[in-house]
Amino acid sequence: MQLHVLIVSIVICRTVAEFYKTKPDFVKTCTRSDPSFDDCSREAVQNLFIALGPGIPSIGMRPLDPLMIPKIRILQGDGPVNVNAALDDVTVTGFGETEVLVSQVDSKSYDFYTKVRVPKIRIEGTYDLKGKILVIPLVGRGDCWFEPSNMTIDIVSDVKLYEKEGFVFFNVTAAHVKYNIGGLKLRMNNLFDGIESLEESTNAYLNANWRPVAESLRPILSKTIEDILLGFLQQLFHNLPANFMISDVKYIQSKKTEKKL
Repeated sequence: MQLHVLIVSIVICRTVAEFYKTKPDFVKTCTRSDPSFDDCSREAVQNLFIALGPGIPSIGMRPLDPLMIPKIRILQGDGPVNVNAALDDVTVTGFGETEVLVSQVDSKSYDFYTKVRVPKIRIEGTYDLKGKILVIPLVGRGDCWFEPSNMTIDIVSDVKLYEKEGFVFFNVTAAHVKYNIGGLKLRMNNLFDGIESLEESTNAYLNANWRPVAESLRPILSKTIEDILLGFLQQLFHNLPANFMISDVKYIQSKKTEKKL
């Protein structure tokens, strides 16, 4: 029995090692010492977003567009928002149209700085809400959707290098996000137990005042985006050796402090 387990382990290790030697077609390799590295890196990250859209089954990556999220828990108790809410069976569409504007890699720490634009995101699900946004008390349970448009997102990813199976990998330990949006539309059905006049007037008010609404929801949305990105980045780069992305990557262990936006 022990011999069988040993043989299986050896076969798996060899298979994994062979897998790491084969660069996928969607990966573009850049050279850090190349003066045009930033342009190459932007194209490489754009290729990754295109591949992530429908998912990458070979490394277990689920689709980014549409992105399915079982539950988003929202707890916000400060400022103009006081909300205890949950979104269930969430579907997010739009990330497949992501345009990469900037992609830079720190020459010493290998931290990533990425700036992207997403024309429109639609978030749909069922909500359970009790609280207030701005001065409006909100109570309800039902279907909802949110549509941020013309969103630009600045992402700083904290990165450490590590070795596995004789290969060097990027370990993304944190993602820090700042974003701006050009517009926001939303709809929450069955507010106030379905009292139509209150439901319609509240939705109309929230849409007419989308800027302060969006600003008040910023901490919640930033954390949600950071969590989504971190999960995808970690799974992606745990399965792609660092030299697939940067040919002259150097594995140097060093202590550093996290950089935040």
